[in-house]
Formats: sequence, C-alpha cells, structure tokens
Amino acid sequence: MSGLLVQMLEGTVTSLKVFFLTLLFSLPLGFVVAKGKMTRVTIIRWITDLYIQIMRGTPLILQLIFVYFAPFYVFGVSYDRFTACIIAFVLNYSAYFAEIYRSGLQAIDQGQYEAAKVLGFTKAYTFFHIVLPQVIKNIFPSLGNEVINLVKDTALAQTIGVAELFRVAQTSASRQFSTFPIFVAGIFYFIMNYIVSRAFAIGEKKMNYYR
Repeated sequence: MSGLLVQMLEGTVTSLKVFFLTLLFSLPLGFVVAKGKMTRVTIIRWITDLYIQIMRGTPLILQLIFVYFAPFYVFGVSYDRFTACIIAFVLNYSAYFAEIYRSGLQAIDQGQYEAAKVLGFTKAYTFFHIVLPQVIKNIFPSLGNEVINLVKDTALAQTIGVAELFRVAQTSASRQFSTFPIFVAGIFYFIMNYIVSRAFAIGEKKMNYYR
C-alpha cells in the first residue's frame, strides 16, 4: 500500500508539472493568438484563425501523438516525451485561452477607449488600468473551467508514455490485477480539481467584493 502511494505521488508530481508548465506558457501565448485574430492584418488573422480551428477541432490525444512522432518522420529529429507533451498541451490550450481572451476583449465597449483617449491616457495605460481589469473579471469563470479541464486532461499525457498519475495507476492496476489503483488515482484527481475550483471560487469572490 505504501509503495503504491509513493508511486502515485511521483505520478502526481509529473501531472502537476504538466499542469503548471502548460499554464505558464499557454496563458501568455493565448493572449498573443487572440490579438492576432483581432488584428486588421488579413494574413495574420487568417493564420491565427486556422490555428485555432485546428487546435479546437482535433482531439488533444491526436495532437500529442503528432507532436511526438511527426518531427522524427518528417525531419529525422526526436526529443523526449515530456517535452513533446508540454508542447502539445501548450499549443492546444493556448487556442482555447485565445478565444476566451478575445470574447473578453470584445465585450469592452469601444466608448471606454474613446473616453480614455479624450482624457489623454496612453494606449498602454488604458489597456492595463482600464481594460485589462474588466477583461479579467469577465473571463474569470470561463478561464476557471478550462483550468479545471486541464487538470483532468493531464491524464492524456500517458498516450505518449509520460509517467504521470493515470499511467502509474494503469500500470499498477495491470500488475496487481485490481482496479484499486485506478480508484486511488480518481481520488488524487478529485483533490487536485477541488483545490483548483476553490482557488477560482475565492478569486471570483474577491473580484466581486472589490468591484
């Protein structure tokens, strides 16, 4: 039992690495993609729209397989599984975050930009002090849902052999001929999701308090 828990904890650490690294890179990349889709430059808007359509229109599991195997078959270059996992997750989630950002930005009335310009505020000041706080408040619930989905989607990393929590549970279940490791893994995922959910709930309450 203790050996199983140690293995589960090691797998959980890997899952958390996938989770945090994905957020670290996909949140800012998603904003860049969102701005690209909203630009007036046609070619950039077309490319970012195509990228979002592909990432949102194909399963993450296929993207993981493609990112890991395609470089070897196309360029003869290979890299480790964990790196491929992070790249695939970042590319996938940045597309979803981009759409969330875009909806938040487009919800801001253009009159606020015009009023800020009349008052002599710079574009940077207007964005960071007037627009961005409203965008964050508007997109917070949707952002929270995607982050919760990310916790569960880390289980897909086992598709290319990354030894995260679900893969450890599967291996233990096969070795022991028991579903108990899968049950324990479910508890671990539930705890992680609960923590993330509570964190976003507290954050949303504070936003409403200071509104």
